[in-house]
Amino acid sequence: MRQNHFSVLIAQAFLLTGCGVLPAAALDARGADLLAQSVRLMDGRYDDRAALIRSLSGNGPSPHLVRESALYAVGLLMRDHTGDRDRAARILDAVLRQQIYEPEERWHGTFYKFAEDRHPPRTARLWTDYDPNWREFIGTTFQVILTRFRDRIPKELAARMEKSIVLALEGEIHEARLKPSYTNIALMYGAIADYAGNRLNRPDLARRAAAWTESVYREFKEHGAFPEFNSPTYYGPDLFGLAMWRAHGSTPRMRAIGAEMEATLWRSIAAFYHAGLRNMSGPYDRSYGMDMRRYVSVTGLLLRTVLDAEQAPFPPFEIGVDHANDLPYLPLTLAEPTQIPAGAMESFRSFQGERLVRQAITSTRVATAWIGADYMYGGESTSMTRDALEPDGQFHAATAHWRLPDGDVGWIRLLRAPRLDATASREGLSISCTGDMTFRIHAPGAAASAIQRNHWTLPGLFVQVYTDATGAETSAGDDHVDIVYHDMTRLTLRFATAK
Repeated sequence: MRQNHFSVLIAQAFLLTGCGVLPAAALDARGADLLAQSVRLMDGRYDDRAALIRSLSGNGPSPHLVRESALYAVGLLMRDHTGDRDRAARILDAVLRQQIYEPEERWHGTFYKFAEDRHPPRTARLWTDYDPNWREFIGTTFQVILTRFRDRIPKELAARMEKSIVLALEGEIHEARLKPSYTNIALMYGAIADYAGNRLNRPDLARRAAAWTESVYREFKEHGAFPEFNSPTYYGPDLFGLAMWRAHGSTPRMRAIGAEMEATLWRSIAAFYHAGLRNMSGPYDRSYGMDMRRYVSVTGLLLRTVLDAEQAPFPPFEIGVDHANDLPYLPLTLAEPTQIPAGAMESFRSFQGERLVRQAITSTRVATAWIGADYMYGGESTSMTRDALEPDGQFHAATAHWRLPDGDVGWIRLLRAPRLDATASREGLSISCTGDMTFRIHAPGAAASAIQRNHWTLPGLFVQVYTDATGAETSAGDDHVDIVYHDMTRLTLRFATAK
């Protein structure tokens, strides 16, 4: 134990002072093991001919990933085995060749997502034909390499990476699409703009970075939350971006506000977290899943770096796990570790008692959650400004989780509804909207016949339903049951542990 604690102190000394390379030996036993596992997985997906990795979501042929290959290079430089530096240099060269140079176009300075992507056409659609966010994802990855591992790459390559960061920033300025409320990208943009302005002698970018970081902080301070709220995936890049502000900000002011927002964000995550269920309660502004133990979320990955496998909200490290292409973030989070306040850390180690949580997000949005001993549920009041109409959408406005009789976790998600308000209290979860509302229930062993208009009898949970809906109907899927309430304006769910 003392040896591991000493290793952590060494790591912090290197990282928090920003004084160069973090030796792999400075990682504690958990960190060293996670680094080895993650880089070994990426080793197996590396294509030497392309000098890029293929998808970690499956074992078959797949396109070559550009962002994830840059993250793999961080892992190689950190592991630093024989041949790792040469491979990393080849990968970084290949990634640089994927950057688009077209100063008059909206996509100037971004990167192809896949080496096989076609060039954006004149009528290119944002997100479909190009992704501007690769500027920030890859730009901050380059910043980490240039800050932590510069002596492990050729000087000529480092110079090209610096030019690439500037190119990405110039493309972002030209496109003029970013807002401080686009949290994860806004934070990473602030990091690389500050780096380029102050390390690369660009006073114009330094001024822009200073103004930008203040605008992000000002918006955060209004309610003590980011508009991109309670996202198991995107809170990860948020925390990474804030760690970059705290560790590398060019001014004491930037470092201080980065540290303040980082600590506040962790306390918010802890407030919504249930250590026994190993999940954050909803509502989720942007989410790719309902059970953090079953898919790779970057917040879960960060918690895995400070918790053992049986405690962490994270699946096994293996090819094919859901959302596996976020696994390459592991080396980056070890190279630039987040700082979790001691009080918040206790919430991740053990259940801290029943509680009602409320957080204003904006002037029109409020998140509430009830965290109980065996179940939790949450909702977002949107002032009737947002809807949940897409079955694969990221906005999960009302959710519930509970402990199944076998110790597993069941969940409920509001799948579809027009503009709505959802509010959690100790008594239950109340939802208002006008129209049809669909819930998806994941509870292995639950029969569709047990899910009725006025009550749901589920393994380990009983839900009483109060509604003015004109009718309800159920349908069963492979691992879930959906129930649709027709023509309603209000619905309340009351939860009780099943006997």
